[in-house]
Amino acid sequence: MTVIDGWPALRVADWEDTRDTLHMWTQVIGKLRLAAAPMVNHWWQVPLYVSPRGLTTSSVPWGRRLFDVEFDFVAHVLRIRVTSGEERTVALEPKPVSAFWAETRRALDDLGLDIPISTRPVEVVRAIPFEDDDEHANYDGDAVQRFWGQLVATDRVLTAFRSRFVGKVSPVHFFWGSFDMAVTRFSGRTAPPHPGGAPNCGDWVMVEGYSHELSSAGFWPGGGQEGAFYAYAYPEPAGFAQHPVRPADAYYYEAGGQFLLPYEAVRRSADPERTVSEFLQDTYEAAAVHGSWDRAALERP
Repeated sequence: MTVIDGWPALRVADWEDTRDTLHMWTQVIGKLRLAAAPMVNHWWQVPLYVSPRGLTTSSVPWGRRLFDVEFDFVAHVLRIRVTSGEERTVALEPKPVSAFWAETRRALDDLGLDIPISTRPVEVVRAIPFEDDDEHANYDGDAVQRFWGQLVATDRVLTAFRSRFVGKVSPVHFFWGSFDMAVTRFSGRTAPPHPGGAPNCGDWVMVEGYSHELSSAGFWPGGGQEGAFYAYAYPEPAGFAQHPVRPADAYYYEAGGQFLLPYEAVRRSADPERTVSEFLQDTYEAAAVHGSWDRAALERP
């Protein structure tokens, strides 16, 4: 068993095939939560959460029972549990999405979880239905554990950053559509309707997600040699892109409308937690200062 601690190195190029397979597997499980959980503003009922062993749905209602599903990246199994005390597992190993979907569906049926979902993935250009996807079939357990280690480290910093805001703020959660971890602060004001445009995702989904003025930041396993931290504002106020942001490795990516900080720059820094915290604070201030947020009412000293 590999024990992950600190800020593990993981080159995107070394695990891209596994990443893309895992992305589809998380969509299978995320769609179960989407179908079963009551709607919450900004789709907060659908993400996954970092757990001591991987990624979990947390408890989800279905009928008179609760269930949860966890990607256990220590034992490399998918674990499905229900409040009746039963559970089923699916091995996390090299296999196509179609096989993962079939095995997961059988496990759900065994537990009486007849949850209907759309099997077409979202927010990806090539949306191959799960039952037809024999293309994504890689699983490198060591790489997945390292990725989970990146999420664990990021979760710690984002959770501390979240605690310093007394206004409306999201949980720290992992979105399986875009395959990234995020935390989002809100000014309290409504925002203009989002134009949408995410691949294979209805514009109305983005309209709900971006219904109110926000500053969002997180981590995505792309955008750098080892992934990247990002931060953006919606709507982006004038002067946001020009705001000074620490550390020196951070920069504004104009094509994406966001600030980026390569993960490898964080990992190699003398104090990774402080480096990420400075990036989070400065990019938030870029939104709050130039967007005229009521900071005295929203921030905890």
